[in-house]
Amino acid sequence: MASEAPSWADQWGAGGIGAIGEADNNSNTKKDGNSNKKSDKVKASASAGFTKAKAAAMVGAQKLKTGTSTGIKWVKNKCQKSN
Repeated sequence: MASEAPSWADQWGAGGIGAIGEADNNSNTKKDGNSNKKSDKVKASASAGFTKAKAAAMVGAQKLKTGTSTGIKWVKNKCQKSN
């Protein structure tokens, strides 16, 4: 069963899943103009999705930072009042 699934290094290595196969596919799509147009559309939509995900992650990180800061200040104030 372990031989059927890609290993951790294959999935998360330099190229990700199918990195070697993707290099072969890219050379074939450059020869065919129609496939290249299709891949450009896919790349554009993936880029838009990445931009949205990045923006959502930044908002989430800012909320986390603000909430953590507020919580630490609250604990600090409680400790100082009791002393």
